[in-house]
Amino acid sequence: MAMALPIPGDEFPEGEPDHEGASVQETFELFSAKAPKGWRVELIEGEIYVVPPANGEHEEIVSEVAEQVTLRREDKALRSYTGIGLFVPGASETGHVIPDLVVAPKGSFDDQQEWHATDPVLLVAEVTSSSTASRDRNQKIRGYARARIPLYLLIDREAGEAVVCSEAVGDDYAHKYIHKLGARVRLPYPLGFELDTSEF
Repeated sequence: MAMALPIPGDEFPEGEPDHEGASVQETFELFSAKAPKGWRVELIEGEIYVVPPANGEHEEIVSEVAEQVTLRREDKALRSYTGIGLFVPGASETGHVIPDLVVAPKGSFDDQQEWHATDPVLLVAEVTSSSTASRDRNQKIRGYARARIPLYLLIDREAGEAVVCSEAVGDDYAHKYIHKLGARVRLPYPLGFELDTSEF
């Protein structure tokens, strides 16, 4: 279960360094370094979240969206990425998020960096879990809009909806199109195709 974490203090085992008074950024880096393999650590609007590995259904949906992007995209130079860390503006300091899926031109992340600017990103997609749904619907949509990411696709399993957000304005998107899961969902240019959510 994902949760916001306090700044670590003397709860670490004996022999660990004392991190009392660490900044949020320092604490984020500490938790990132200590997270078990497969777990994600994100910094969103000043709060740190540790997210366990997703369940199979979640990953099947992410995989299906990625496959449809590959097969149906208008621009054949676009690629689907999972596990890419992005710098996303927060209410205060820069946030660090790892979207379920990122669509960007080939070569956009061809470096040794762990966290990347969002400039080349054309679409981010999140598939909700019970522990992440609220952040996917609220904090992340604000961060992605502030980052001027053109399209945000939210597959909301709990609500049974696919939400396509476009035209970032301030900390929100001007257009939000809500579709029931099972429908064909139009993804605007540069994706330019209908996502078949009946495959979920």
